[in-house]
Amino acid sequence: MSVKPGFDNQKYLKEQSRAILERINKQFNKLYLEFGGKLIYDYHATRVLPGFDPNVKMQLLHQLKDKIDVILCIYAGDIERNKMRADFGISYDNAALKTIDDLSEQDISVTAVVITRYENQPAATTFKNKLERRGIRVYTHGFTKGYPTDVDTIVSAEGYGANPYIETEKPIVVVTGPGPNSGKLATCLSQLFHEYKRGVNASYAKFETFPIWNLPLKHPVNVAYEAATADLRDVNMIDHFHLAAYNQSAVNYNRDIEAFPLVKRIIERITGKPSIYQSPTDMGVNRAGFGIVDDTMVQEAAKQEIIRRYFRYAIEYATGLTEKETLERAELIMKELNLEATDRKVVLPARKAAREAREQKKGNDDIFCGAAIELKDGIIITGKNSSLMHSTASMTLNAIKFLAKIPDNIHLLPQNIIDSLKHLKKDVLKGKKVSLDLEEILIALGISATTNPMAQIVIEKLKELNGCEVHTSHIPTPGDAAGLRKLGVNATSDPKFPTSDLYID
Repeated sequence: MSVKPGFDNQKYLKEQSRAILERINKQFNKLYLEFGGKLIYDYHATRVLPGFDPNVKMQLLHQLKDKIDVILCIYAGDIERNKMRADFGISYDNAALKTIDDLSEQDISVTAVVITRYENQPAATTFKNKLERRGIRVYTHGFTKGYPTDVDTIVSAEGYGANPYIETEKPIVVVTGPGPNSGKLATCLSQLFHEYKRGVNASYAKFETFPIWNLPLKHPVNVAYEAATADLRDVNMIDHFHLAAYNQSAVNYNRDIEAFPLVKRIIERITGKPSIYQSPTDMGVNRAGFGIVDDTMVQEAAKQEIIRRYFRYAIEYATGLTEKETLERAELIMKELNLEATDRKVVLPARKAAREAREQKKGNDDIFCGAAIELKDGIIITGKNSSLMHSTASMTLNAIKFLAKIPDNIHLLPQNIIDSLKHLKKDVLKGKKVSLDLEEILIALGISATTNPMAQIVIEKLKELNGCEVHTSHIPTPGDAAGLRKLGVNATSDPKFPTSDLYID
């Protein structure tokens, strides 16, 4: 079913690239462009702006590739804590490696990697060694002496001057990182300091997507940004600097607004002249609002993202990954827009499937789980756990059989394959559970397709699940979570554990 998008990528690309190139003019011959948010695979933007290409920023960089160098920043503390990027299920250091590879595929090389706030942490040192032995230039920046109050020290040989200068050649230097607080701004300002010491007339700007400055403060897209950063305590605000300078209302967020006076003073001290920026909004290059072509669709998509974020924080709280304050913040955001968890269409069907599993006594160890997926045409398909497979696996098989118009009574997995997998899990690998998770079922399906034409047909239907909405009545096991990520669905879960065991493999 073809759906008119709510966002026009080509219009956005044109607007954003023009705005970037305007920053390089006769006054400046080098621009340090900090990339806020995700450079690649920006699925948050895709979810709240239907039609937004998650790699549209990469398209923009590809258009400008002859004019750009790329510096990638990663905070040493994130490496040490093994911080994870939830959308891929990989650590930040691996996300950095993936970014380097993804850029390379677009014929864009990373000029250097900067490990920020480096204090000889063992894991960060290992990461540094790994990169250097693969031929990648690595720099380390320590904590900036004097920051944030002593501008004289910050802009001195003891402050930014203590950081090594990163050699670049192109007029635009893109500074990015795998997540927030990676040290991108400090790296930009450090480079700016060194450029002016070398007589280079350089400037700074920030590539931004959210919040969208020319949408209302409480527009659901901007509220969704608050939900996405509830763990960082970000709050959207009217940029009072912009209002005072231009008598124009603009939305920004608290950290940028609070930091603006300091950043402006630092830039003025580095350059020795008044800043060209009168507000943090001025510093941003953000034309996303001009790409919205269906505001009603966008608002509804943003509301759904807010609910998804609530479920994510609920799970992170249950598993000890976040504080109660973050969950309470997510709940408050939901209330601001009068949203309920059950406004997500797949929630009630998943819970109903779990109840049905209990009534039919099909669960393992008295744990009964249900899962539901909303297909592109709005039809909802469910699945229950059983002694054979997990609920997500059942749901997925039911969905692709439905899409392929294959009757329920036709089995896709031969009994000999199922028996072999169970034997492997229980008797060979000494596992406690023999019920197959989603990732195992997908592998079994691939094996079955070599002899079963029906299995081959449904495998092709897996592609149609990408971007669909999924909810489970329980926290997915690692194999289920990995399978859902590979399918590319937007998955949420109730904050309930799938088993009474404390350790789940």
